[in-house]
Amino acid sequence: MAESGYSTHIAQAPPVEDWATDFDQGHPDYNRNAYEIWEGLRTECPVAHTERYGGTWLPVNYDTVREISYDTETFTSRQVIVNNLRTPKEDSPAGLAPPITSDPPFHKNARKLLLPEFRPNKMEPWEAEIRQICNDRLDDLGDITPGTIIDGATQYTQHIPVRVIARMLGFPEDDDEKFRKFIHNGIENISATAEEREEHRQQFDVYLDLQIDSHIENPREDLTSYLLNAELDGQKLSREHVRGTINLLLIAGIDTTWSAIGASLWHLAQNPDDRHRMIDDPDVMPFAIEEMLRAYAPVTMARLVAKDADFHGCPMKEDEWVLLPFPAANRDPAMFKDADKVIIDRQENRHSAFGLGIHRCLGSNLARMELQIGVEEFLKRFRDFELVDLDSVRWSLGQIRGPRAMPIRIL
Repeated sequence: MAESGYSTHIAQAPPVEDWATDFDQGHPDYNRNAYEIWEGLRTECPVAHTERYGGTWLPVNYDTVREISYDTETFTSRQVIVNNLRTPKEDSPAGLAPPITSDPPFHKNARKLLLPEFRPNKMEPWEAEIRQICNDRLDDLGDITPGTIIDGATQYTQHIPVRVIARMLGFPEDDDEKFRKFIHNGIENISATAEEREEHRQQFDVYLDLQIDSHIENPREDLTSYLLNAELDGQKLSREHVRGTINLLLIAGIDTTWSAIGASLWHLAQNPDDRHRMIDDPDVMPFAIEEMLRAYAPVTMARLVAKDADFHGCPMKEDEWVLLPFPAANRDPAMFKDADKVIIDRQENRHSAFGLGIHRCLGSNLARMELQIGVEEFLKRFRDFELVDLDSVRWSLGQIRGPRAMPIRIL
């Protein structure tokens, strides 16, 4: 499915002549060359603009990304994935995937009801299960001998968060391929027509409704049943709210995490000194994970301009898009010393991999755990490995950056 969407998008997307005036985050050249693009923009045009998708702005400095993230009056969150459509204003205040598509004041309580389910003591019991999921995937690779080539993305990283989120929600684990299809259609296939996007959304809604009905008929101890029993302002959540939040947990909890694990393995395949130190010195592992999050943050979020505004000389118009590339903010030399270097024992590391402002990722505790365990278990199995070649790595399209195919040779 992903291959089909990838090929279709290349056929539809015109070439980019100038990233400062005509960028396209959905073009295959963007994520593949993101660091070079952001560095060029930082010196040439720190807030880029394109007419694509009805008008889109792209700030690349930490301060500007942070400023927009905290300005909820000028920039609305009612839609967070750039595409050729705009969510109608009447869908506010909840939006289609609360709380990430919610604005204040609705956002505060919608987020608050989820926080107890993602606090650290709720995540701790999942550690053993996540390790088992990782080891099961590694076992499924079969007999690995020196010279064996595996795909670190499709055969390993893309299975870990799918299984974790499915178990948390109480969904069939065998539906992991459906989840990957839904994610591709929701995040990567941004040049789809209005009719195609509506068809994809209806397919996803039908699937989620089946799972919700199953939980209503047979309640169980999982996150779906928790949402069905939760109350907001003294009333049970609407079906649309439950479905939208599950949509968020599936898409945001899967693609972001497998991308972070994959990008970390991509780095380690090219840097044996870092790899060996993380194996031989377990004390460095937590610092290394934070540095991987900073250097290879996967998430770029979007906002819509709520009202015409002059943003540092940029004439932003109502309903234009604004991208918030947290990965670019994490590479800003004004914020981080040696920002372009991966320093696995970096001590001061106030990165924005999990976002900034009111929508900072509420699942960060789970994501950190999955990333660390995913890397740890891979390194326990394979001390030495390398990329087959850089050109064999295929990067994602759109706002979540991570390897979609990553052939690795075990040494």
